[in-house]
Amino acid sequence: MLTAGSAAADGLVLKKDVELKGSAVAGKEGPLFLTADRIESTAPGIIEASGTVEARQGGQNFFADWLRYNTPLNLVEARGRVRLEQPALLVNGDSLKLDLDDYSGELTQPVYQFTAQPGRGNADRIDFVDKEHYKLQDATYTTCPVDNDDWYLEVNALDIDKSRNVGTARNASLHFLGVPILYTPWMDFPLSNARKTGILAPTFGTTQRSGVDILVPYYLNLAPNYDATLYPRLMSKRGVQLGGEFRYLLNDFHGVNRLEYLPNDNVVGRSRWSVALNNIYRLNATTEAGMLFNRVSDDDYFRDLSNLLAVTSIVHLDREAWLTTQHPNWYAELRAQRFQTLQDSTSPTPILEPYARLPQARLGVTRTFGNGLEFKLDSEATRFAHPTLVEGTRVLAYPTLRLPLTNSFGFLTPQIGWHSTYYALDDRAPVQHISRSLPIFSLDSGVVFDRPFRFARRDYEQTLEPRAYYVYAPYRDQSAIPVFDTAQLDFSYAQMFTENQFIGGDRVNDANQLTVAVTSRFTEAASGLERLQVTLGQRYYFSAQQVTLPGITPRSSNATDLLAAVSGQITRDWRVDTAWQFDTQNGTTIRQNLGVSYRPAPGRVVNLGYRFIDQTTEQVDLSAQWPLGKRWYGMFRYNYSFQDNKLVEGLAGLEYNGGCWALRGVLQRLATKEDQSTDAFFIQLELNGMGRIGSNPLDVLKHSVPGYRPSNEIIQTP
Repeated sequence: MLTAGSAAADGLVLKKDVELKGSAVAGKEGPLFLTADRIESTAPGIIEASGTVEARQGGQNFFADWLRYNTPLNLVEARGRVRLEQPALLVNGDSLKLDLDDYSGELTQPVYQFTAQPGRGNADRIDFVDKEHYKLQDATYTTCPVDNDDWYLEVNALDIDKSRNVGTARNASLHFLGVPILYTPWMDFPLSNARKTGILAPTFGTTQRSGVDILVPYYLNLAPNYDATLYPRLMSKRGVQLGGEFRYLLNDFHGVNRLEYLPNDNVVGRSRWSVALNNIYRLNATTEAGMLFNRVSDDDYFRDLSNLLAVTSIVHLDREAWLTTQHPNWYAELRAQRFQTLQDSTSPTPILEPYARLPQARLGVTRTFGNGLEFKLDSEATRFAHPTLVEGTRVLAYPTLRLPLTNSFGFLTPQIGWHSTYYALDDRAPVQHISRSLPIFSLDSGVVFDRPFRFARRDYEQTLEPRAYYVYAPYRDQSAIPVFDTAQLDFSYAQMFTENQFIGGDRVNDANQLTVAVTSRFTEAASGLERLQVTLGQRYYFSAQQVTLPGITPRSSNATDLLAAVSGQITRDWRVDTAWQFDTQNGTTIRQNLGVSYRPAPGRVVNLGYRFIDQTTEQVDLSAQWPLGKRWYGMFRYNYSFQDNKLVEGLAGLEYNGGCWALRGVLQRLATKEDQSTDAFFIQLELNGMGRIGSNPLDVLKHSVPGYRPSNEIIQTP
């Protein structure tokens, strides 16, 4: 369809289809719409247009000062202020030749820009292989906005594959703020956030333990549901470490498996390795099997080679295999478990290795009758093994009957159960066969009062929830029973409302006790958001304590410490979590936790924590991320132990966002042993849409500063 700028026929003016929805649907089989100041046919099948030329076909548009259209060959040639618009590409240049059948051709002096994601540049020439593939010669590439060339790639050849969203560059140099900082004979990079095979951005930094630390990961996108990453790591003081991770997600299988190997650590003079395998297989809708295997070559592996406090503080590595089945009224489980215990060579007290379960079988049954009566059975049989301690088998069964009585304003729940346990111990125990049986009765009750009120022009609802919980369990002598897997629960609000103050099956407390507590909640009437919760509780004992763990002195008072807690999202910006345990007999504080968080906006967060446990722990933990100026952010953490008189973790960092790039640097000091610390320095340049160069502090920042946000998630590229 051809029109000249002033053309009209019989008073009918041809209206230009601006959106060309029909043309886009028709594709290359559709007609070519051509408008210009002048249109003429210079030869059979040859149409030339000049002036303000616009040509449109199949969802792509051409603009130029002059255009020739060869209809038999379906070929377009254009010169002068050429502009080509395609769904994924906008490009301007001097002269264009394009075959409309297969979209092959070339454009000289192109200036291009992708439309689906950031990405632009220029070149001497662009060759169109087809609609999804382009080749650029002597080109540049950047994701920075127009008129901003803070960083760009300068390449001899750049191949763009839009079908895979991948760019491949040859003889490429990376320029940052006008300075070339990296050269590579070959590289490829993603044009979107989709996964792709290739070398990921290398990370490098320095640590006190390992020296210069360089890691170059290679990602293998094997299939949509499984992939692998290889990550060779060079540490100037220690040598070259090889690592790999394989992940998969199939219909019935899923897992993550990781291996690391350092052939010869130059610092310690031996090879070092780690294995972490986690695989789960679903046999059917109710049954699955799995295995977890974690092991390292030596006690100091994580302390020497990691910079995360959560990793360097690992003590027990779990190895287990299990088979479980879950049904509406019952479940069963078979498990074998063993641990590797990592010792601290600077601590005078060795860490005791937990018992292995070789194996453990568990069976649970639940049933609700028509009158609301609930029956529950928890049972297990476990063989406990240990290289130095008493070994044996424990068989346990605990059936209970429970009758919940509830209405709109309260509840009353009586429960009765019979706890039975049998032990068969080895010759190292003074008694080889031990039985223990006792009844346990509990009565839980509570009432809820509520009232509406108005504060600061908002409607709220306040509740008052008194609760009373009584437990009776007679005394049974348990001093001859070994401690396989049992510990005493920390005193807390949840622990006050449990039958047994011990976790594990080797101790059942003697109890004749009453817990009394009251909770008040302040909730927004419109949103239901809980703004504040205040709790006060205490447990009273009507008999002296007789059952304890070895080395623990029995309780001498007739009441527990007073427990108070205050928590809630006080305002949109402030959140508070506090807990206080007070010894009413001696008038002293036993435990105190204080947590305050202020988060007025992304990138603005301050966290304050204080933790106190009588005679053992007193720590302050302060962390923050805050803007220091336009595009500048500061991050820090100060975690100090007054009890040990040492810094547990210290961190200071700066981050600058340049719009299409971000630069962050972090200095960290981390306690790795009882009397040892190590320093690490991270610096990273992140180029939006390209990758990251340098050592990676993001995991450290997210763990150390709760609420931390990378600046490029806060400041968007214009």
